[in-house]
Amino acid sequence: MKDIGIDLGTANILIYVKGEGIVLNEPSVVAIDTETKRPLAYGIEANLMLGKTPFKVKAIKPMKDGVIADFEITELMLDYFINKVKAKGMFKKPRIVICCPADTTPVEKNAIREAAEKLGAKKVFLEEEPKAAAIGVGLDISKPNGNMVIDIGGGTTDIAVLSLGDIVVSKSLKVAGNVFDNDIKDYIKSKYHLLIGDKTAQNIKHEIGSVYDGDKDLEYEVRGRDLETGLPSIITVNSKEIEEALEEDVNKIILAAKNVLEDTPPELSADIIENGAVLTGGGSLINGLKEILEEELQIPIYLAESPLTSVAEGTGIMLNNINLI
Repeated sequence: MKDIGIDLGTANILIYVKGEGIVLNEPSVVAIDTETKRPLAYGIEANLMLGKTPFKVKAIKPMKDGVIADFEITELMLDYFINKVKAKGMFKKPRIVICCPADTTPVEKNAIREAAEKLGAKKVFLEEEPKAAAIGVGLDISKPNGNMVIDIGGGTTDIAVLSLGDIVVSKSLKVAGNVFDNDIKDYIKSKYHLLIGDKTAQNIKHEIGSVYDGDKDLEYEVRGRDLETGLPSIITVNSKEIEEALEEDVNKIILAAKNVLEDTPPELSADIIENGAVLTGGGSLINGLKEILEEELQIPIYLAESPLTSVAEGTGIMLNNINLI
């Protein structure tokens, strides 16, 4: 039997099939015809439509802050993607491991479990993202040693200390990649009176985003709509400005990490001083994040080899070692 691991992220959905690895990595977006309520496109195709659809077409992100915001659309999206990798037809009643943020409520967990069960799963396991991420980056969490992981995704940042196969201390906050995008949009709107879309904000973040000693020479040409004239306009922003735009929310992540360290038992703290913390998730790729965390937390920080796929890789390892769940 080929079981399935799903990283049901706010920004992207990744599917891991036992024995095959990650077989799908697409944006968590569905385009809907608002009149007929029929889905028109999913994933990459739907993502291209964000902010560019006519009135009767709406591009929806059914996941918000790491949990299901639109149950019906999430179900359709999961069904489509599992069919796309032929998982539903190939694997009769597979076991499914789905990851969710560390502080997901029982009601939210039930919603995720129901969505998976409707797809014909034999058994659904819900696992916390920081644990899956830790396993996915290669940390041996089964031993009585302190391991720390900082997982910055699209909707949530999960910070956890793990030992003996489970989470000892954790904190989840709704500050991550999507909030960074909004920070950039708000900053440009406030300073330049220019309205930009989510995709443009994402591009700025990826191209010149910085949170620590940003390179003032890195610049990006921004196109948008002037709020005063209503006409298309072009401005130029630099890395230092993006650092300024993100500063407040980056400080929230730093504070949350400090709180987790303060609540960590002394023996595990000693391990973390020696071993440091692993930084993973798509949001961790912003320039300077590793450096500012090292300076503020006073511990070594290591960027995961493949930050975007750590959680999905972790679900794969769990499927191969079901005792880890």
